[in-house]
Amino acid sequence: MEDFFVKRTFASGKYGRLLLVALVAGLACLMPGVALAQDEAPTLDSGNTAWMLTATALVLFMTIPGLSLFYAGLVRRKNVLSVLMQCFALTALGTILWVGVGYSLAFNTTGMEAGMTNLNSFVGGFDDVMLRTLKRDALSGTYPTSVFIMFQMTFFIITPALICGAYAERMKFSSMMIFSTLWLLLSYAPICHMAWSGPGALFNTWGVMDFAGGTVVHINAGIAALMACIILGKRAGFPEKAMPPHNLTMAVTGAGMLWVGWFGFNAGSEFAADGIAGMAMLVTQIATGMATLTWMAAEWIKNGKPSVLGAVTGAVAGLVAITPASGTAGPMGAMIIGVAVGIICFFSATSLKRALGYDDSLDAFGVHGVGGVVGALLTGVCASTALGGVGYAEGVTMGAQVFAQLKSVLVTLVWSGAVSAVILLALKATIGIRVSEEQESQGLDITQHEEEGYYL
Repeated sequence: MEDFFVKRTFASGKYGRLLLVALVAGLACLMPGVALAQDEAPTLDSGNTAWMLTATALVLFMTIPGLSLFYAGLVRRKNVLSVLMQCFALTALGTILWVGVGYSLAFNTTGMEAGMTNLNSFVGGFDDVMLRTLKRDALSGTYPTSVFIMFQMTFFIITPALICGAYAERMKFSSMMIFSTLWLLLSYAPICHMAWSGPGALFNTWGVMDFAGGTVVHINAGIAALMACIILGKRAGFPEKAMPPHNLTMAVTGAGMLWVGWFGFNAGSEFAADGIAGMAMLVTQIATGMATLTWMAAEWIKNGKPSVLGAVTGAVAGLVAITPASGTAGPMGAMIIGVAVGIICFFSATSLKRALGYDDSLDAFGVHGVGGVVGALLTGVCASTALGGVGYAEGVTMGAQVFAQLKSVLVTLVWSGAVSAVILLALKATIGIRVSEEQESQGLDITQHEEEGYYL
């Protein structure tokens, strides 16, 4: 009888349920340390998770089909499929490399310690190879770790695809795949680790602000693009022979997809659906609009007419430059960045390229490299509260922040430039990196893939 009373009271009775609640509350009061630990344990937030899933899809959308169509429209008719194939193949390659070893090299934190600079400050270890430590229910803050891995994978995918614009219409497909594989592991992963792997990482120790990839993506890809177009040499007939885009309609469509997808790129880098993500989205739109108008105005003044090609290129420049500042700048700073990058990238993609004589086919360096540097440096300026930014860490001045930004820019330029040059020169001396003159004349669609983009 007594057993029955106990079971009924504690298992099913209303008084039993109240007593259980009281007991739990009492234990929490008696053991505050335990209660605190429970409060601090990460819990899944469905809103943040939904936003990160959406942002991840948007960033992948930037490569396929956004960047693919943008670049494909800018090349000549006989090379349209080659560019589409490069972006598509790099999406597949980047996926497998990221899972295999890229994520571990970029985000494994073994041996890192806040305030200390050692080998682990430059590159991660191999503990997370093949994602072997990933648990299905693991969380990164308030959303699944698997989503974080997938989100960062999309950055890993698009960065080598940006480089394609420099060597378009003349690089062997096989050499492109080998170069991209080595570059992702030897350049992207270390720069990503230095910037984003947390306390103890080089750029983190310096206090660098890079919210969504000014150094990691754009400067990294931009200097690699410059090395590629210099080492490969100019396209046959460049610059004497006109090589206009074969389909600007396709290019504008791709640029529009990039613009929309970039909200996932920048606002997604907050990793939460909050006010910072909202501001990141707003300043991304403002800087892009301002850069587009600035490029149009510069071209209008210089050439008498604004071109469609100029407008979309200006928009991409604005997207590039606001990327590192998107989490720290305000609307006023976004306008400053938009004006600056519109003018500077217009100059770099036209006058500078002609003056120095390199053949950056689709202005990968002129827009991503130069625009990335402009954005990274102005991030240090536009974080100022006087310009509507978030302000600086305690004791840090604008000058000190800009200096930290400059150091990260220089490290990225030297690291990626050296790695890119070594890989390209090694391939050039062994299997070759450029198609033959006859193949270039026929076009890469036929000679590399035995297909044509148009059969009419």
